[in-house]
Parts: sequence; structure tokens; C-alpha cells
Amino acid sequence: MPPAEEHLSGPGPAAAPAEAERGFGRFRLYWWLSFAVIVADQVTKIIVRVTLPLFGSVPIIPGLVDFTHVRNAGVAFGFLNDLNLPFKAGITTGLAALALAGIAVYARHVRHDEWLARIGLSLILGGAVGNLTDRLRVGYVIDFVDVYWRGWHFWAFNLADASITIGAVLIFFDLLVVTRHASHPV
Repeated sequence: MPPAEEHLSGPGPAAAPAEAERGFGRFRLYWWLSFAVIVADQVTKIIVRVTLPLFGSVPIIPGLVDFTHVRNAGVAFGFLNDLNLPFKAGITTGLAALALAGIAVYARHVRHDEWLARIGLSLILGGAVGNLTDRLRVGYVIDFVDVYWRGWHFWAFNLADASITIGAVLIFFDLLVVTRHASHPV
């Protein structure tokens, strides 16, 4: 078919992948990575729950890291953990669901070539679903990694929290260093 006729008749079969990429394909994340985070997070929490009594502790790196079984009924970094609200489990679950919705909205705007941001989003999604699973199942999240130095303790966290943090760092790195997001002149 001559080029003029091809232009008039619409895009050929080669254009189909490009069309798919503009639609749902843009939302594509690395689903296998999210799934792996969810599974690893849930398995580690089961191991902690079965082998370590609540508030029990086992040194991993003496003077620096312990595994300590604690429950976080609050949100990130134990915020709202000690607050006694009537519908706290519902509020924290709702906040986690809103975070997942935010991830979905942001994921739709990540370009195909922004693979570092896609990895970051996949890690965040896996971590968020891992913690949301706990909130829906038992009303709290099991945290167990206790990092400390002398008398100072960082907030206890779990694999899902670590995944969320690493994912956020990757996204910020992509936004600030890797990808150029300059305005196009009009």
C-alpha cells in the first residue's frame, strides 16, 4: 500500500502495541516484584508470630539490630499507635486504602521508559498490600526489626515497611536525578 493510502486508512498492525501502551499498558508495573514482596512480608510475619512471643526479642547484630515482636495498631512509624480511638482499625485501614489509590493514580502517569520509578512503585505496592493484609486480617501490623544504638531506638518495622521506604527512595531518585521532567516550550 502506498504511504498516502496507509495514512488515509489508519494505522497498521504495528501501531497496536503503541495504542495499548497509551491505555492500560501505562499502568503496568512489575507485578511479579509486588507479589514477591507480599509473599516475603507475610512469610516473615508468620515466622515472627510463631517463633517469637509478643515483646520477645532475639539479638541479630548485638548492640545494633534485634528481632522484636511488636504490634503496630497505628500508621507509619507507630503514629497513632498509643491513641485509643473507637474506630482506629477502620481509620488506619482506610488510610492504607487511600495510599493504594494514590499509587494507582501515580502509576498511570509513569512513562514506559521510567523503569526505576516502576520498580519503586512495585515495591511500594507490595509493601502497602502486605501491611493492608495484616490490618484487614487482625487489625494491626506485626513489626519486628528493631534497629538501635545505645539507648536510642528507631521505630520497629517489617519487610513491607522497608520495601515502601526503598520504593519511595527509588521514585525520588528517578524524579530528581534520572528523568528529566522539563516543560516543553510552546
